[in-house]
Amino acid sequence: MQGILLGLADVISWLLWAAKVMVFIHWILWLVGADPYNPIVRGIRSLVDPILNWLRVRLPFLVQGAWDLTPLAVILICMFLDKALVYNLQVFAARF
Repeated sequence: MQGILLGLADVISWLLWAAKVMVFIHWILWLVGADPYNPIVRGIRSLVDPILNWLRVRLPFLVQGAWDLTPLAVILICMFLDKALVYNLQVFAARF
């Protein structure tokens, strides 16, 4: 059971890391004004935009004029989940 929980914690940690990297790449592509018809840009946007749009609808105060803080909010949420969820899974697995 310990190995399964540690493996699950590692997978969740990796997925959260990948989500943070994808959001950061999305932000960089927005910053440089990348070609929206590029297949790589479209792929990244198709993965990240639903999360950002969902958060923009639920927390409209994150968008203030030209300032869009939803990517920062997603990264902070991923960091919190990485510390809280993954750490607690590892501690719980250590008890077995």
